[in-house]
Amino acid sequence: MPRAVVVGAGVVGSFHAYFALRRGYEVVHVERELTARGASVRNFGLVWVSGRRVGEELEFALRSRALWEEVADDVPGFGFRANGSLTVARDDAEARVLEEVATRGDAGERGVSLLDASEARDVNPAVRGDLVAALHCANDAAVEPRLVPDALRAALTREPGYRFLPGRHVVEVGDAFAADHTGERHEGDLVLVCPGAATSGFAGWRPADAPLRRVRLQMLETEPFGARVTTSLADGDSLRYYPAFDVPALADLPPPAPVVAERKMQLLLQQRLDGRLTIGDTHDYDEPFPVDVDDEPYRHLLGRAEAILGTPLPPVRRRWAGVYSQSITDGLFHCEQVGTASFVVTGAGGRGMTLAPAIAERVVESTGAFTK
Repeated sequence: MPRAVVVGAGVVGSFHAYFALRRGYEVVHVERELTARGASVRNFGLVWVSGRRVGEELEFALRSRALWEEVADDVPGFGFRANGSLTVARDDAEARVLEEVATRGDAGERGVSLLDASEARDVNPAVRGDLVAALHCANDAAVEPRLVPDALRAALTREPGYRFLPGRHVVEVGDAFAADHTGERHEGDLVLVCPGAATSGFAGWRPADAPLRRVRLQMLETEPFGARVTTSLADGDSLRYYPAFDVPALADLPPPAPVVAERKMQLLLQQRLDGRLTIGDTHDYDEPFPVDVDDEPYRHLLGRAEAILGTPLPPVRRRWAGVYSQSITDGLFHCEQVGTASFVVTGAGGRGMTLAPAIAERVVESTGAFTK
């Protein structure tokens, strides 16, 4: 039986282990922490089709969306639900952007339709604030980010060909091997290193030469909300962020609030299975990143969420920051060969949770074919 060595137990690494095992590899899965602690568990858990760029990115997101639902039959523990989303317009300029997106040729493939205020509230009765219109995306979905890596690993552990090695920091990657800090050398027919934003600290790869940057974001979580929020939610600031909304009417949007422009913000809101609300986010691109979190963006996001929901929010339970790796080329992620049968896979950026299954499927198929 061929062996695959997978380094990294975040969502991208865990899906690589899943698809490698499914395709007949014995899998050795190495993780420097005891469990995933990076961007994989510090996000919204959105499987986000609505905002993806027309063309390859949208096709890739749709493939990934199908894989999430397919894998959910094997791994129900990560809380997949096809809840859809509403991107809310609170003025006529935002509504015109949504109208152009809803009438574009890919609207049916994307699963979007334009709703008036009454129709939007029928889809999501929790949206009781002021709105003009909303873009409904039936293809958007959600998972529980803090559950996904452990749920995948629990399913893999039941398979006889899988071995998980936590607390092992890989210090070197070479021709068909990865060596960890204990001195153990893990050899395989295929070696896939999925380091997320931790792109330094092992020999055999120079991340400074890769077309990557790191991005920091701030998010928060409230106590349980008193009503069911039936869809994921986004506000008009997301129109400037997601490439799907790059239509002529976008130029007519008024300038964003100063804090939104400075921190490159948008409101995304997702209700967790226990009723809590995850709210964010910001985007900081210049390192070194601060060690603390800034409260002004949180105040703005909470105000936007209350305006859309039309009611005060529960108290904030926790706040956090996360860092992810983003490819700065036109590619959807970065895959680089670093030795015979050894590859580094990272750089999915803010699309990591959405695209992880399709990334892993493509990499395992393409690199596996290369090594055999």
